[in-house]
Amino acid sequence: MSLPRCALLWARLPAGRQAGHRAAVCSALRAHTGPFPGALGRVPAIACASSSASGGSKAPNTSLFVPLTVKPQGPSADGDVGAELTRPLDKNEVKKVLDKFYKRKEIQKLSADYGLDARLFHQAFISFRNYIMQSHSLDVDIHIILNDICFSAGKSHVDDLFPFFLRHAKQIFPVLECKDDLRKISDLRIPPNWYPEARAIHRKIIFHSGPTNSGKTYHAIQKYLSAKSGVYCGPLKLLAHEIFEKSNAAGVPCDLVTGEERVSVDPDGKQAAHVACTVEMCSVTTPYEVAVIDEIQMIKDPARGWAWTRALLGLCAEEIHLCGESAAIDMVTELMYTTGEDVEVRTYKRLTPISVLDHALESLDNLRPGDCIVCFSKNDIYSVSRQIEIRGLESAVIYGSLPPGTKLAQAKKFNDPDDPCKILVATDAIGMGLNLSIRRIIFYSLMKPSINEKGEKEIEPITTSQALQIAGRAGRFSSKFKEGEVTTMNREDLSLLKEILNRPVDPIKAAGLHPTAEQIEMFAYHLPDTTLSNLIDIFVDFSQVDGQYFVCNMDDFKFSAELIQHIPLSLRVRYVFCTAPINKKQPFVCSSLLQFARQYSRNEPLTFSWLRRYIKWPLLPPKNIKDLMDLEAVHDVLDLYLWLSYRFLDMFPDASLVRELQKELDGIIQDGVHNITKLIKISETHKLLNLQNLSAESQSRLSAVAKSQSRRNRGTKALGSKAAEPLGPDAEEKSLASRLVQQGLLTADMLKQLEREWMTQKTEQGKGRLETGTSLKGTRRKKKEPDSD
Repeated sequence: MSLPRCALLWARLPAGRQAGHRAAVCSALRAHTGPFPGALGRVPAIACASSSASGGSKAPNTSLFVPLTVKPQGPSADGDVGAELTRPLDKNEVKKVLDKFYKRKEIQKLSADYGLDARLFHQAFISFRNYIMQSHSLDVDIHIILNDICFSAGKSHVDDLFPFFLRHAKQIFPVLECKDDLRKISDLRIPPNWYPEARAIHRKIIFHSGPTNSGKTYHAIQKYLSAKSGVYCGPLKLLAHEIFEKSNAAGVPCDLVTGEERVSVDPDGKQAAHVACTVEMCSVTTPYEVAVIDEIQMIKDPARGWAWTRALLGLCAEEIHLCGESAAIDMVTELMYTTGEDVEVRTYKRLTPISVLDHALESLDNLRPGDCIVCFSKNDIYSVSRQIEIRGLESAVIYGSLPPGTKLAQAKKFNDPDDPCKILVATDAIGMGLNLSIRRIIFYSLMKPSINEKGEKEIEPITTSQALQIAGRAGRFSSKFKEGEVTTMNREDLSLLKEILNRPVDPIKAAGLHPTAEQIEMFAYHLPDTTLSNLIDIFVDFSQVDGQYFVCNMDDFKFSAELIQHIPLSLRVRYVFCTAPINKKQPFVCSSLLQFARQYSRNEPLTFSWLRRYIKWPLLPPKNIKDLMDLEAVHDVLDLYLWLSYRFLDMFPDASLVRELQKELDGIIQDGVHNITKLIKISETHKLLNLQNLSAESQSRLSAVAKSQSRRNRGTKALGSKAAEPLGPDAEEKSLASRLVQQGLLTADMLKQLEREWMTQKTEQGKGRLETGTSLKGTRRKKKEPDSD
């Protein structure tokens, strides 16, 4: 029966018979409009048929559920059928009915049974009410129910709205409809079953355990080189490059695979039997005779641990050699128990002795050839380098954001016995990946900035594992210094260093996991209108893991997802863009990811000529530290291009040309780092960099502040007996800000923030108090000069 015919029959019925024949008419309407939800008593039967029926191991975090928008219905071409069958609705009466529905405790309790907690219930009701009140015409079924509630007392109850409300709630929160399916997709238990090729063979697992400079990696690499085929999985591009070069130098043809680079030794491009790669890039389907997984303790890394878990469980190799700290032995043994594989442990001792000195360096005047000062911030790097240069000494500089080529060049400069450079200033980037001839490690500070689980920046003492990794770089077996020494810059930090080094390393308790693109695609199938960032949040919340695993931190992924959310891309392409490794602290790198994604969405290839224009090539040598940092950001952008070129070859077609350009840029950066003290001096002159308050003595207060007031007081007293560094003015001439920094009551970042706030207040309140505060007065004047920018 057609809808117009149904309406005609309804109109012809006498008024008295309309109510009696309502069931017959509704039966006809169901044939046209679909299932007609029944009264409240029948709701459980309807919902139980849904895949979202209550179940699962844990209640989801409903704060992650973002409501979708359901637009009110506009005028219908067929007119308001519900009004023709009954009568037009009185909006005021309907609003009263809806308010009564919302306040019903029974409704709220029933909603909770279907996954609508108080927050979701409120949001769903607001949307439901807006939909009803703002629609020009409602669906026939809900129009009839509202009419009966408003005008036919006793025939319908406000509770009869619940099926329609629940249907609407599932429209704005589609996750309610498919919770069980989502739980199955995000079930990350029993990860060994994800790798059927590896489970089809019985692998021999050998764990080479020992401290740095114990020869553990050397023995594993010897097995790798003597095998018919093999794969080396390292944590850094530098380490993969090193094994690639060593292997080919030993007459064992070896390919190189990293995120940004592919090098095939065969001229025809035939794959070699050996490959050196970063751990994320290893193949879990290619069979090998021997595999080496370096730095296996990084399986606990909050962001990258999943890559080591994947390699350990998934590599198809007859022998797998693991190199790392003893803290990972129990964890690896437990994981291999679940695969039915035994672990053979080989323990190594350090090849050269290392000792913690009983005295701190205290002054840079006490530096000797072969010293390495380890800092945990770029500002410290710049400050120390400048002070060393003032003393007539040369220093090499290595920190994390430098290009690999520049790091190697600086390491070569430091290691060269004929080079006058005998001092190294570095961050913890020297902990792995570089061969350095260091006699003494000097910790400039023991406090390292970190990001906690809430995304907040914290400053905490370095861990025992980190301290051992860095300290172990002193007195390497292959260097000219056969004995290593370790100390601190400041006297008050020395006892803490000894305490840290003497603590046992905490055993690793869990290995990292990461959702795959396929899992996210299946999630998106059920939640097609949900943003990728929100999909990740829901996936992590729904995920279930065994006690031996954890889900890795995906904040960087979500940052990229939110950055490019407004750009129209397919889910798979969007996922790949979001996995691209970028430094989110670099605005130019972030804007480049956005620009690359935009070009891709327009189907416009990113050619070499376009890229040159985009980065404004050719670039000039750096004139100050800011210029150097900008060049490092451009280098990262070229890395991003190369990374994407191996995923989207047709859209990023000029990888070889870009690589040559990047080598040229690396040379410019190398020259800049070679003259870094000059750049620092220029930056200071133009007030682009304030190092005066970052002297060696002032930095130890970070650890003092972090410990306790009494410890801080002792540190201040100790400072009073020290000679002032030649860099700054005499103590009695220092400004209040400088003294507060020196005493550990302010950090350089806090001082800059105070200066910014002071400037804001000055702008708002006028220049009435301009002459107040001599130390800030000069700073404000400089900021007003155009050249100071």
